[in-house]
Amino acid sequence: MKIADICSLAPVIPVLVVEDAGSAAPLARALVAGGLPVLEVTLRTPAALDAIRAMAGAAPEAVVGAGTLLNARDVRAAHAAGARFGVSPGLSEVVLDAAAELELPMLPGVATPSEAMRAAERGHQTLKFFPAEQAGGVAMLKAWASPLADLRFCPTGGITAANARGYLDLPNVVCVGGSWVAPADAVAVGDWAGIEALAREAAGLGR
Repeated sequence: MKIADICSLAPVIPVLVVEDAGSAAPLARALVAGGLPVLEVTLRTPAALDAIRAMAGAAPEAVVGAGTLLNARDVRAAHAAGARFGVSPGLSEVVLDAAAELELPMLPGVATPSEAMRAAERGHQTLKFFPAEQAGGVAMLKAWASPLADLRFCPTGGITAANARGYLDLPNVVCVGGSWVAPADAVAVGDWAGIEALAREAAGLGR
């Protein structure tokens, strides 16, 4: 699948920081059951790669990807763990080259028009806008809509249930990324029903 197709599967991509790989399988099942099949596991913990493997095995209908890819080593490790797409917080030629070599669909991060233009020159037209709220939010994306008309964005960073709709209503936004659908306290106590309910609410944000 191309990254544009992946981002079109649901209005929200859960951004997951998994501390315990043992929670990965039930977490994936809860999110998918709630209508969010695209899952981004950030490479911010020692458990992340094992979590990707566990999620892919427990929820084969899910599209599990890896976030916070900072270098070629991260890209290779994520690909080997079974990630079906990658996400980077910024625009890195090294990361893009490694992903292209492995044919791993990438959602590179951008925060300025110059970065967005460089990504487009590399053939990437679906981009992560990060950190969305701090980088200008809805107003910034509105300003980009005309001069960068061919680009689509997945805003991430400061996105919540309260402000997600404002982003999703923009014509150049294909989906948003957010962590609110899998709160750390709910994951810690195994409240999978609660997480499924949050996922269902988030899935309902789709146009």
